[in-house]
Amino acid sequence: MTPLNKINNISFFNTLTNQQKEQIASISVVKKYDKDSILYYESDTSKNLLFLISGLLKIFKLDKFDNEIFLYHIHENSMISELTSIKQNDIYCFSNAEFVEDSEILSINFEKFHELFLSKNILTMELMEILLDKTHQLQCILNRELVFDATAKVAFMINQDLEMFNKLKRQEVSFMLHIQPETLSRVLKKLSRNQIIEIDNSDVSIKDKNALEYSFKGVGL
Repeated sequence: MTPLNKINNISFFNTLTNQQKEQIASISVVKKYDKDSILYYESDTSKNLLFLISGLLKIFKLDKFDNEIFLYHIHENSMISELTSIKQNDIYCFSNAEFVEDSEILSINFEKFHELFLSKNILTMELMEILLDKTHQLQCILNRELVFDATAKVAFMINQDLEMFNKLKRQEVSFMLHIQPETLSRVLKKLSRNQIIEIDNSDVSIKDKNALEYSFKGVGL
C-alpha cells in the first residue's frame, strides 16, 4: 500500500482534506520492521515524525548496569516520536524503542511537515493533544515506579492495557512491573478473591472497574 493508503488509516490525519493527505504522502515513506529489531536508541536524533501503522513497539531505558527498565508500549495508530519543540527540526530520542511484533511505521519529513501544516496552524491542536497524552503517560510511569505498591502496579496495568496483560506470560508481566512472579500471583489472587477481577484459564477480566481503579488511584494521594 502507498503512504496515502496508510495515512487514511491513522486517526491523527482525519481532519485533513484529500489534497492535504496527498501532501503528507508526498513527504512520507512507509517502512517495515521485523520483530525484535530496534527503531532507535536513547540519545539518537531524527529528522522524521514517526507513526506506528501496525504492530507493537516497546519503549524502555537502561540503568547504569544495563538492566532494562520498561516504560510503556506503543500500539498501532499512534505517534511514536517524543517532541520537545515544534520549532526545531531535530527530534531527540529519550529512550530506546524495540519492535515486539513485525511492524510498519509512517515516517514523515518533520521540516516539511512543519512548513506545510504546523506553520499554518493545521494539525496543531491534534499534535498538542498527543503531546498532552504523552505527558500524562509520563506521570503515570512516575507513579508506577516511585509511588505504587505491587497491588497498584498490577491493577494499573490491568486497567490500562488488559489485552497486553493477557497476551504476555506472567513472568514477562512481572519483569515489566519490577515485581517477583510470586508477588504477581498473590496480587491476582487477592483481586480475584475481592471480586475485582475474574481469572479464567489464565485470562483476566474486570468485574469491578471502580474498585480496580481505586486500587491504584488511592495510593499516594
